[in-house]
Amino acid sequence: MVRITISTSNEQEIFLTIVPTSTHDPIKVIGEAEALEHGEALYQITEGRSYEYLIDEGYYLEDIPGLVVALKLNKHAGRITPNIYVGTLLINIIDNKSYEKVAVVRLEVQSEKASYREDYRRMLEEIAEKCTDLLMQHSSPVVQSFTIDLEKDSSTAYQRFAFIKSIIDSDDFDSAIHKIITSPTTKWRTTLANKSVSSVKRIDRKTIRQFACSTQRIDLPFGHPLQVVLSSLPEKIQIISKEETVDTPENRFVKFALDTFLKLCSDFSHLNTAARLKKEASVLEDKLEQYLDSSLFQEVSALSSLPTNNPVLQRKEGYREIYGYWILFDLAAKLTWQGGEDVYYANKRDVAVLYEYWLFFKLIELVTDVFNLNSPNSEDLLDRTSDGFGLKLRQGEYLPLKGISDIGSRKLYVQLSYNRTYKGDQPYPNPGSWSRNLRPDYTITIWPYGITESQAEVEELIVHIHFDAKYKIEKFQEIFSGDVQLDEEKEEQRKGTYKRADLLKMHAYKDAIRRTAGAYVLYPGQDQPKTKTGFHEIIPGLGAFAIRPSLTDNGVQELRLFLSDVTKNLMNRASQREKMSFRTYDIYKNKNSNELFENFPETIGHNRSLIPDDTFVLIGYYRKENWAWIVKSGLYNARAGSSRGSLRLGPGEAGAKYLLLHSDGELITNKILKITETGPRIFSQKTLIKLGYSPSRPPRDYYLVYKVEDLTDEELLNYHWDIRKLAAYNMGRRSGFPFAVTFTELMKASVK
Repeated sequence: MVRITISTSNEQEIFLTIVPTSTHDPIKVIGEAEALEHGEALYQITEGRSYEYLIDEGYYLEDIPGLVVALKLNKHAGRITPNIYVGTLLINIIDNKSYEKVAVVRLEVQSEKASYREDYRRMLEEIAEKCTDLLMQHSSPVVQSFTIDLEKDSSTAYQRFAFIKSIIDSDDFDSAIHKIITSPTTKWRTTLANKSVSSVKRIDRKTIRQFACSTQRIDLPFGHPLQVVLSSLPEKIQIISKEETVDTPENRFVKFALDTFLKLCSDFSHLNTAARLKKEASVLEDKLEQYLDSSLFQEVSALSSLPTNNPVLQRKEGYREIYGYWILFDLAAKLTWQGGEDVYYANKRDVAVLYEYWLFFKLIELVTDVFNLNSPNSEDLLDRTSDGFGLKLRQGEYLPLKGISDIGSRKLYVQLSYNRTYKGDQPYPNPGSWSRNLRPDYTITIWPYGITESQAEVEELIVHIHFDAKYKIEKFQEIFSGDVQLDEEKEEQRKGTYKRADLLKMHAYKDAIRRTAGAYVLYPGQDQPKTKTGFHEIIPGLGAFAIRPSLTDNGVQELRLFLSDVTKNLMNRASQREKMSFRTYDIYKNKNSNELFENFPETIGHNRSLIPDDTFVLIGYYRKENWAWIVKSGLYNARAGSSRGSLRLGPGEAGAKYLLLHSDGELITNKILKITETGPRIFSQKTLIKLGYSPSRPPRDYYLVYKVEDLTDEELLNYHWDIRKLAAYNMGRRSGFPFAVTFTELMKASVK
């Protein structure tokens, strides 16, 4: 529990008491120095928790939908539920009689993650660095300077300030200034001074001339050795000396840069805008003023010209960093980011949304590297605005980046998409979702070079791999653990703390979005990657990767290895995924009008491949006098060669699994045998005669011979088939010609 004393506008003191609903959620009170350093409020609560409050009678807290709600029977009490809000929560205190605002109470809603302050800072710094790199590209549309009117552009002030702060409120910036102060560049300066003759140590022509010609002289005492030459010496002579000074062009530039930073921060701190901006800008002001108060800069004069080609600024440690920061600072002041409103608008500090944006830049870097793509142009990510440039990245808005990968045996199109929407209820083979609209955070889409994306979708040649950012997750066990009590899940759903919903969303992406090869969670944990493959290859699959804002161990390497394995799979033209892709296309490319409701053997065990549309039956003619030989020998022969009536081997004839025989006057037949070998063999007539065969007239040199046996499939024993109903059957002299049909076609010719 915490009791906050608040001074109202009419100089009265009132008290606000806040009590957490759980003893595990204490309210933290930080010191003023810590609050000022981080731009936060003194009283700190935690996201996703619930707190009850009570304020003195005569006053009440103004409702904030979803965050601050008063009791219906008592306006002086209520509940504060931050949910996913993170940042400074400003709550107006209203007088119960005048209904006017008399004070504002500030509560800092902290993230559940202890590292969120560092994460927030690191991610914002890296995004600012990436954006300014884009602005500095040679192809960038930067062609003129822009004047920033902060009063006019107050709506984007915090966006600009956030980028600027990430540059000058960093450890690297502090380290660079420290190196300059402790080891500044110096130069030797020549000075003229009037000194006593006795202090002269070196005599040159100019000194001798002064000995002889200078006025205001003193006589030499009697007996002085110099009386032989001179009768007197000058009282003072001018001596040239050199002294070391820090008033160099490089130090003048650093002072100029600090003054520039200070001026803009001062402009921000005096804006009539959000309290967080004013507070954070004031903190930066103090920091920069302390640097400028250093004894080093007290001796440095004003800058007269920019030393842009100065080798010290370009090379020496400390100076080159400040020179770079000055360039970035100028660019950052010109950059707006509408998506930043989701991160830090109106005192909000949504680190989860920032994590989503930060990951997009990480994925750009990763996909570009793994697939050997060209880096995105500035035009792909930046828009020209009236006063600078705007970053296109914004939640809910589709942003694609496309390139061509040529790293192996296959040339591919690769597209990284942010917030791509897959429309629901789309008929096959259109791209999209089977049911409702779905929008993953990021999607890597890959298809063969040389065809359009729409054609690749239709022909099942495209692969989608989806990723979702989940900053709230710390360990993959929170979503992947198999030991979960389903009753507890229902309670978590009711409370709004159900994290396994993130896993179910991955299942939804994988199963609902057509041609999806995988769906994966990205979260800032410390775990090793967790992936589950659908079959025997890297894709299709589900999984999670721990990617965290860190300079040394960010987890990106594990994701890189995964994408490298995906690349190898895509290069493998004999992969299971490739086969499955073709089979899917081959099966669904045409609407199937076939129906088979007759009794048919189950496709189990040795009959597992007995798919009616893919199982062929050879329709063959036999002479009645050879029936006994066929049954006894287990052989059936058909003519081979180019003569009329010879068997032509197509896929059906070569791969037939059954043989249905008919003879003269026997067009309705049940003489069905099973072919036991794959394809026929070639026998000579001489060989067949040795086996007891009676040759036909005229005799043939060679025959195609099938190995057959009696049928054991009971479901087919009671059928008769009228071969005249088969489309490939010919009447007349060609009625004995052999041909193949599918079992589906054959069953349509069945008679009971």
